[in-house]
Amino acid sequence: MNHHVPDTGTVRAAIGLALRAPSVHNTQPWRWRVGDRTIHLYLDPGRALPEADPDHRDQLLSCGIALHHLRVGLAALDWQTKVHRLPNPNDPTHLASIELQAGEATAHDIELAAAIPRRRTDRRYYSSWPVPESSLKRLAECAAQEGTLLTRTDAFDYLWAAIDEAARTHSQDSEYHTELALWTGRNGSPDGVPAANIASSKSTDPLPARRFARATLPQPVGARADRDGSEVLVLSTPSDDTMSRLRAGEATSAVMLTATVLGLATCPITEPLEVRQTRDFVRMNVLDDSGFPQMLLRLGWAPLNADPLPATPRRHLRELVTDLHGLPWTA
Repeated sequence: MNHHVPDTGTVRAAIGLALRAPSVHNTQPWRWRVGDRTIHLYLDPGRALPEADPDHRDQLLSCGIALHHLRVGLAALDWQTKVHRLPNPNDPTHLASIELQAGEATAHDIELAAAIPRRRTDRRYYSSWPVPESSLKRLAECAAQEGTLLTRTDAFDYLWAAIDEAARTHSQDSEYHTELALWTGRNGSPDGVPAANIASSKSTDPLPARRFARATLPQPVGARADRDGSEVLVLSTPSDDTMSRLRAGEATSAVMLTATVLGLATCPITEPLEVRQTRDFVRMNVLDDSGFPQMLLRLGWAPLNADPLPATPRRHLRELVTDLHGLPWTA
């Protein structure tokens, strides 16, 4: 074994963990290229959602989550990373170049990596148990380490108004509904959101979920929206450029994986940030114009009687990974 270069199995395992990253509508909008001592992350424009994500913000967030998942996976496999973000100004799809050097995994590295296959997006109602202040502080520290700000909000009236207005805007857009139906409520597909992972909800809920085309996931027996003790966290950045959005994705990953380690359920809320007017509304009324909202994250304790959620499907590594010449990568 060459201790200065990771073997193929190590790279395969790390990228396999990166591919478990959640993404907008599970579109998995990333491509990877592998060299001897580097791994490169690219945005895949062909996986765009022009109606839900017209400025590709959700795509960048999704790729940032995958980038952090890769960092976590490599660290747990005894490889440290040096990340060069947006390394090629002539290729805006080239999001990161990751240099590898031998290191030693910590217990924390292993703990985070073990959370990747266990993490689920849980769209169901949560229990009434409060989230400890110590957990919220730890999550905020994780976000800060990635250069972002994570704040707790109780401005539910403003959030409800933003969610409702975004849903109303989308309800009048037939092309949005066509796109949503294409990517959600699927069965047997390697991408998109399966119907079995979509829970039914009501537009009158305190924080209504996105109105997906199909929903077959039942709510836990006895769970109710008015007894949901979840917290809503707002992840924001000082600016709103490509780098900020990519880093926000990395922070989202750090927060979600740490929440999973703590035993908490999580669910991103993205619809109100997909419409410019409602995103501006959240920035002004929830953040008091102190930053740009990049992600809303609901988290709490799943009810004790909640059934485990199935894993959402992922595309195969061979479809997404090439060598530096764009040829199929031998894994």
